[in-house]
Amino acid sequence: MQLLVQRVDIAGRGGVIHEEDARRLGVFDGDRLRVIHPETGKSAPMVVDITTSILTSGTVALYNVTCSDLGLSDGDTVEVHTAVPPSSIRFIRKKMDKGRLTAEEMMTIVRDMVNENLSLNEITAFVTASYINGMDLDEVESLTRAMVETGERIEFATHPVVDKHSIGGVPGNKITLLVVPIIAAAGLTIPKTSSRAITGAGGTADLMEVLAPINFSAEEVQKMTNQAGGVIVWGGSTNIAPADDLIIRVEYPFKIDERGQMIASVMAKKFAVGAEMVVIDIPVGPTTKVHTMQDARRLAQDFIEIGSRLGMQVECAVTYGDSPVGRAIGPNLEVAEALSVLEGAKTPNSLIEKSVAISGILLEMAGKAQRNGGEEMARSLLSSGAALKKFHEIIAVQGGKSDVHSSDILPGKYSAAIPSPVSGYVVSLNNTGLITVARLAGAPHDKGAGIYCNAKVGTQLRKGETIYTIYAESQEHLDRALEEARRLYPVVVEGMLLDRIPQDSIELDRMD
Repeated sequence: MQLLVQRVDIAGRGGVIHEEDARRLGVFDGDRLRVIHPETGKSAPMVVDITTSILTSGTVALYNVTCSDLGLSDGDTVEVHTAVPPSSIRFIRKKMDKGRLTAEEMMTIVRDMVNENLSLNEITAFVTASYINGMDLDEVESLTRAMVETGERIEFATHPVVDKHSIGGVPGNKITLLVVPIIAAAGLTIPKTSSRAITGAGGTADLMEVLAPINFSAEEVQKMTNQAGGVIVWGGSTNIAPADDLIIRVEYPFKIDERGQMIASVMAKKFAVGAEMVVIDIPVGPTTKVHTMQDARRLAQDFIEIGSRLGMQVECAVTYGDSPVGRAIGPNLEVAEALSVLEGAKTPNSLIEKSVAISGILLEMAGKAQRNGGEEMARSLLSSGAALKKFHEIIAVQGGKSDVHSSDILPGKYSAAIPSPVSGYVVSLNNTGLITVARLAGAPHDKGAGIYCNAKVGTQLRKGETIYTIYAESQEHLDRALEEARRLYPVVVEGMLLDRIPQDSIELDRMD
């Protein structure tokens, strides 16, 4: 069938045809077509949407990527034919049926993801099947290698190349903003590619974006790292393990982070930038991703095993995850807190101690410090101002304001202090609840949104004193966050109501 092109300014590959043309072709929403430029012979796949109103019969609306690939403009004529689904659909179905994927099958799925031969629904099916049925270590290794091989890689002349990663789950875990400059100040190479938040209120990329641009090509990342010793950039813009960004895009609305996909995601990005030594931060606590020390050790073994298969030296740090790292949750609040520590602040202790501990492990692995001497060296680099100087250098090389000060980074202008309803001690903080409230306040998209914990576990409060403060960039977001905060009670003060049992539930129990 020949159709006239109507170019539509939508990113991605795909298009729309009229219902009458779809009927003649025998296709439905989500089916595949192949679009052919009759003059050049070039063709591209298209997952089709169907309309009855936004265009007329005899016309095909094509998105930007398809038009660019084929060199098409408005009014051009193309041939449109039905297309056979890619073989990766069969392999995704195999995973849905609890099958084990071979390395070749995994590569086919990942390659079709990256080449945009799979629709968002089909990628979602793969992610969901892996989440429900899990992956063994052979599949994780296959996914990791496939992610790397379908993207760009970076090689550095200086060695060793080191890196770190936190699996997340703890609000306020801003330690990368301290670890990277500490490590780079020690003369090591640390090209930190980071993610945006999936389940949290601010990923490292969301935080660094407050200070400098984070979208760079792999070539630019290599050049900047050679110049400053380290960078903190968004991995999604580098074309390093591009399939990972597609998987994260699917995981985001469901707030899931499947174990095997998480390991592959982390290790693919480290392998692709040439990291030889890596520290994985695994926070443990009842409201984190990893609930027990036993689970943490199992996860650590998996990371170490995959690292060994890839030729990387991996160590894991199991860290305290019962409460936020520091007091700030949300991009601007966290960045200001991290900068204040680099500038010489002696608190918050949890942020300082975790940062120097992780940095110390890397320094020891790289031979910069003797065994058990890494933490002391990291603390010296922090207290001397060397890490701050290096961080300003990293900000500058990424195009940010090199003389930025913590006082320059402001929270949202709308705020509400949450008072303690009774006198007593803070006995627990619910990480999941705090993250939920911060996200409803607008974080991480609204940089000024988030939570500042005025009190943490063990703090004594009098009735009416502030437990925590919510910040937002609009009154609407603040009101939504307040409503959820009243429902969740994410911070418990001794003496607070812990449960409410209505009368009708007692009557129902008696009836039973």
